[in-house]
Amino acid sequence: MLDFKYMAIEVVNETSYEFDELEFVQLAVFTLKKMFVSPDSDLDIKFVNSEFIAKLHNDYLEIPGPTDVMSFPMDELKPGKKEKPAAAGVLGDIVICPEVAAKQADNAGHSYIDEMLLLEVHSILHLLGFDHMEKKEKKIMFDLQRTILMEFLAAK
Repeated sequence: MLDFKYMAIEVVNETSYEFDELEFVQLAVFTLKKMFVSPDSDLDIKFVNSEFIAKLHNDYLEIPGPTDVMSFPMDELKPGKKEKPAAAGVLGDIVICPEVAAKQADNAGHSYIDEMLLLEVHSILHLLGFDHMEKKEKKIMFDLQRTILMEFLAAK
């Protein structure tokens, strides 16, 4: 089992939305542990307002308007295996917009916290090289994110 006591995960909430930041750290650790990422890796998670994420969305993807989450990989880490965990590095940054997540949660019939937890797992998988542009990739990624989130919530 990997020891995550040294993993650096920073969570910054720049919004008026309230939630337990520790839960997001715990989910990140749980997800990275499942993906056999080195405990010496770093990850930053920032919660921002819709104006800020809209600017990022336009600046980086040239798409106007806010989005729910964006991922900014740094060292392009890949998942490891139990026998050989991934090398240490900086996973990157995750930027989540609670305002957009809350709207999506209303449409899906669950809480904005649950939506943001899903977005976090989704983004960590993106930072580890997963994508959902093609049907086969989408099934793999979405099945994995669902499994990780369900296991995390069941273990709470």
